[in-house]
Amino acid sequence: MNLESAVLERYSEGALERVEELCCPVDYDVALLKLLPQEIIDRDYGCGDPSSYVQEGDTVLDLGSGSGKICYMAAQLVGDAGQVIGFDMNDDMLALARSYQQEIADKLGSDRVRFVKGHIQDLALDVEAMEQWLQQHPVKDASTLQELEQWKRQQRKNSPVIQDNSVDLVISNCVLNLVGDDQKRQMIEEIYRVVKPGGRIAISDIISDELIPQHLKDDKTLWSGCISGAFQEQEILQIFEAIGFQAICLDKWSEDPWQVVDGIEFRSATITAVKPEGTECMDKGHAVIYRGPFSYVKDDDGHEFPRGERMAVCERTYRTLMEGPYRDVFIGIKPAVEQEAVPWCAPAGTKRPASETKGALHSNRSDGSACC
Repeated sequence: MNLESAVLERYSEGALERVEELCCPVDYDVALLKLLPQEIIDRDYGCGDPSSYVQEGDTVLDLGSGSGKICYMAAQLVGDAGQVIGFDMNDDMLALARSYQQEIADKLGSDRVRFVKGHIQDLALDVEAMEQWLQQHPVKDASTLQELEQWKRQQRKNSPVIQDNSVDLVISNCVLNLVGDDQKRQMIEEIYRVVKPGGRIAISDIISDELIPQHLKDDKTLWSGCISGAFQEQEILQIFEAIGFQAICLDKWSEDPWQVVDGIEFRSATITAVKPEGTECMDKGHAVIYRGPFSYVKDDDGHEFPRGERMAVCERTYRTLMEGPYRDVFIGIKPAVEQEAVPWCAPAGTKRPASETKGALHSNRSDGSACC
């Protein structure tokens, strides 16, 4: 079975008319939809709303952008300082999305969205540039095939269509499951490559509660319908962790399955994660207090945080805990006068005595349980 051909055919049909069986019910921000042409809305097929994670000023990459709906929603959120890149391999979907590009730009007051043809497991290769090259250098035999492969290697190295460490937020809406199993790890590695240190991902996709048997994987209708290629629920977390992402979270989880096939439940979930900063650990006197309710927690770097204890952290860890997805569960203690920076990463269980934090600035982000 040619998975790519099956997916292309199914979504080309979906670009021409709405295919209801590809739709998973989602409540999108109605205010963001008002700006969009109805055709863009009708031809979109997703299982979540990753646009809700977009911040002002972000450079956003939408994998499998389809009709462009999420791109045009995100464009309203990034503002004039941001930009949105839609990435898709389907010519019909790209044509549909691009047909409204100028209209949306006029409504926004600036052109913040561009669409790129490519495979989401190879974010360095510009497929449209390759197609133009092939018009002048058609593949006729083994020698010209070798020339093509050499051109692709050079293009990826010298002119990657999505640069390393260039994206603040990678989003995707029910697309990762359409990539073949043998290319899924490469796809996650490519996502990691393009995200900036400290950048984020928000991936809405269909996941399964059990591993999918081969006879379902061999069904091209189920594969192109976002079923047979789904990650198993632990598998998707494990692969993001293995590639290097941190703060991985099942941020949204559908209570009811979207479909049940052969007793396997397939449901929508949104996974969020952060790419580590990669900067050196420097001690400047910072500390954090874990609020609870658990007796203690441990982060992805192995730091342990007992409930209610002032724990020493380096500046990098402090920034991660207070600015990232952990921020609502920690109280930050920033020295009023920073100490001279010393290269140091706090070993697990290292406390910061109260005597060292007198007069410090306490950051209390959570306001749900404030005392009188």
